[in-house]
Amino acid sequence: MIQKKFFVNNLSFRMLKFVIALAILLPFVACNGGSDDEELVGNWVRLSSFDGNARAEAVVATVEDYAYVGTGYNGEDRLKDFWRYDPENNHWTRIADFGGSGRTGAVAFEAGGKLFVGTGYDGTNRLNDFWKYDPATDVWTQVSSFPGSERHGAVAFSIDGIGYVGTGFDGNYLKDFYSYNPATDEWNIVLGYSGEKRRDAMAFVIDGKAYVVGGLNSGTFENDFYSYDPTSGTSGTWTKLAKISDATSESFDDEYSIVRNNGVAFVMNGKGYITTGGKSSTGTDVWEYNPTTDRWQEKQEFEGAARMESVAFSINDIGYLALGRNSGYYFDDLYRFEPNSEYNEED
Repeated sequence: MIQKKFFVNNLSFRMLKFVIALAILLPFVACNGGSDDEELVGNWVRLSSFDGNARAEAVVATVEDYAYVGTGYNGEDRLKDFWRYDPENNHWTRIADFGGSGRTGAVAFEAGGKLFVGTGYDGTNRLNDFWKYDPATDVWTQVSSFPGSERHGAVAFSIDGIGYVGTGFDGNYLKDFYSYNPATDEWNIVLGYSGEKRRDAMAFVIDGKAYVVGGLNSGTFENDFYSYDPTSGTSGTWTKLAKISDATSESFDDEYSIVRNNGVAFVMNGKGYITTGGKSSTGTDVWEYNPTTDRWQEKQEFEGAARMESVAFSINDIGYLALGRNSGYYFDDLYRFEPNSEYNEED
């Protein structure tokens, strides 16, 4: 009888410990489950794969209703082939090879109806040469070299027919910026980025203002965020925006996990989007930026494989993402993003 009583008491004690432990864990499980199970809006649609070799660190820019993609690295060679994507027919066409050497980490922008590509790394040297592509003649012509130091990992964009190139890495992390006028083939230094120095950042343009975000600076993933208005001041003005991490006591940034490098950015209907890239690992999360509120909202994650060093572009307010790599695996796929559609795993 004494042994039986001891067994029952011991069993009751163990059950009591289990109930207490369960009571402690349930709030955390419910909290995590609610976050994981939250339905995010957005849908990715797979399109016709890139016709060239799979690659990473390519460049892209749109001219009229076409995207132009080229250069990059396929795991063996730095490439100089170029391709035009027609979204209406979901078709790729090879165009004339890039006029300079094969390279990675270059930049591209559109200005005056032409495509401009320059800077980068050819496997031996950092570069500052620049080239113009005319879609009407399918010809590349060398133009004035970028006046800053030879570099790779910079950002580029264009506003009102003027190209802009800045930040990057030349052995040092950089924050200088220059403008290019295709009418005169002249470069001019403009106001440097007001945040920290960086390489492999992301940039996008909304309503005549450029936004530069993310990137790496001496091992630090930067969380500052600025917009650039070229019409303000003598050489433009940078405006500080809300940081892209949980940096305030307010609730709006509590769930921010936007900090990264080697991601991509594109614009749709007056909002900016960044995705892929990452910090300790490559990511698939997607964030939408509203310039009116200076706030980010998480959207449905990218449905392709996690990757970095991809390209992204917008045509007629539709965003696209292509290429990239995950470790030693290189991609040649292409996706279209529908930010306000429900997730559909069948497309």
